[in-house]
Amino acid sequence: MYLPAQFQSPDGAHADALMRAHPLASLVSTDDEGFPFITHLPLHLQVRGDQRVLLGHCARGNPHWRYLQQRPEALVAFLGPHAYLSPAVYPDLQRVPSWNYLAVHCRVRAEMVEEPTAKDALLKALIGDHEPPYAAQWRALGEAFAHKMMAGIVAFELHVTGLQCKLKLNQHRKESHAALHAAYRQGGPDAQALAQWMETLGMVPAQEE
Repeated sequence: MYLPAQFQSPDGAHADALMRAHPLASLVSTDDEGFPFITHLPLHLQVRGDQRVLLGHCARGNPHWRYLQQRPEALVAFLGPHAYLSPAVYPDLQRVPSWNYLAVHCRVRAEMVEEPTAKDALLKALIGDHEPPYAAQWRALGEAFAHKMMAGIVAFELHVTGLQCKLKLNQHRKESHAALHAAYRQGGPDAQALAQWMETLGMVPAQEE
């Protein structure tokens, strides 16, 4: 993606935090005609030493898994909080609107997960992210039901080979920071999340609740 230096974060912890807080990703590869094919799906981030791995699955009826088998390299895009940037945050009038957002792009190499125990562990990792108590219900449904459900999906590991983290928060316009932060603090959930990121990056003093 287009990544000006002022918006680039070299801190891997920023990327990890965004991927975990906003797990619904866009998995992008190409179909058999070479046209981009996208699946929107939740992914679970694992950090194995210095290697990041994204765990996920799609329906067996979704052709995307076949494209990944044939062409394992793909792109995964995560979009974090985003909000409008009003020119009203500047002290002068010769300004224009913009949009602030946080995003992570991962270049990945896909590997299918076929072994039943590994596939079950992958599903439990996703359950643990979003509804841990459901794990007991899943186990209680019995092996026959679990086997049937797992047969209907294709699981995969996406090994991250390249990472870009973009934190677009008007860092290069310091004259806007105080007013922008105040506006975002009064906005909706996404705007408030951006205000917290401004504090995390040291653009403004942290607010006491």
